Amino acid sequence: MKRLIYTLVILLAAAATAPAQNHHINQEALDMADQFVTNYDSLLNSYVISKYSSTTRRHHANINTDYAFDQIPDSVIARRLASLHTVIPMTFNQEVRSHIRMYLNRMRNRLDIMLTLSEYYNPLFEESLARYDVPEELKYLTIVESAMNPKATSRVGAAGLWQFMYTTGKNYGLEVNSIIDERRDAYKSSDAAAHYLHDLHTVFGDWHLAIAAYNCGPGNVNKAIARSGGKHNFWQIYPYLPRETRGYVPAFIAATYIMNFYPEHGLHPKRVTIPLRTDTVMIERNMTFANISKYINIDIEELRGLNPQYRADYIPGQNGSYPLCLPTNKMNDLIQHAEEIFRDSEDSLSASPVTVAPAEDRQTVSKKHASSRRNSGSSYHKVRRGETLSSIATKHGTTVRKLKKLNNLRSDRIRYGQRLRVR
Repeated sequence: MKRLIYTLVILLAAAATAPAQNHHINQEALDMADQFVTNYDSLLNSYVISKYSSTTRRHHANINTDYAFDQIPDSVIARRLASLHTVIPMTFNQEVRSHIRMYLNRMRNRLDIMLTLSEYYNPLFEESLARYDVPEELKYLTIVESAMNPKATSRVGAAGLWQFMYTTGKNYGLEVNSIIDERRDAYKSSDAAAHYLHDLHTVFGDWHLAIAAYNCGPGNVNKAIARSGGKHNFWQIYPYLPRETRGYVPAFIAATYIMNFYPEHGLHPKRVTIPLRTDTVMIERNMTFANISKYINIDIEELRGLNPQYRADYIPGQNGSYPLCLPTNKMNDLIQHAEEIFRDSEDSLSASPVTVAPAEDRQTVSKKHASSRRNSGSSYHKVRRGETLSSIATKHGTTVRKLKKLNNLRSDRIRYGQRLRVR
């Protein structure tokens, strides 16, 4: 009997220290995974990444990261999170574990670019966050928001590294119009994000609630607080938040964990070779990308990649002072040819007068509309090397969801040479 009791005690102790064998990834984690992959795949099509990152999707992990992670006790993950020097509590629970597992799965072939971009962006993020006395670890929100893609655009219209909505961006001083979208400007959007996060913390007095409000708006957080009976803890109001926001704080904690502890999971990514030495000059006269490209011998796609805030390949310098980011080795060329670029830009902007077509009678207009309707059938796109559903959707002014529906696709996988219906 004593031996039986002793054996039972050992079994109970082993059960207490064994890792949770719940391999299920919850819906919030799946939503975050889809968003992350879409933004990351769009990033791969940027000029700088596609040109310079020869090691994209390569790493040196020799183990099955999902299986290995499932063998790690909760206490180990919790201890690692607690060891981080953070102001924001790095809570560990099964929601956070589910998101860590998701990131390990989704990021294991993507860490190369994440780590390289973090070297470029993190000093900028940290400077802005420090300016508003906001915790440094909030820089990892950009992984959750945009996969560090300055051109990322959500299905509801949020844009840039920090995924500002139009109204919130305008409220925090970001210029958004048909020529400029400063939500895509890394410097200005980071400053606006830090300011906004500071204000949200002032309202709620809790960083988890401030982060949740950043995702769904302070109104939705206040509703969740009211429905919970006045509780002011994220995990207590968790069931009353929108589904995406329920996954947002766990995803932030998971991203913080992965970016600090990826070596512990057998991931040893090889850094990609992206030239990150750039300088910024303020432009106070009109310039077009075409003339900048012509005179300083830089690919226009690289200009767009470095300056994603300019929607029309045009810097309206006469209306104020606007930044132009260039590779450091091109700065002297810009200074040398500045007057020629200004001159030709002014000429090209004023060279084509607007002509008004003569009015047509109603019957002619009606016939044209009927003809247009007859010719507005299905359109198709042949997949080229390196293209993704996200890049094809952007090119044709549609969404990934619509493309998948039109082509009966169950996943985001497409193949070279495949013919896709886009309309």
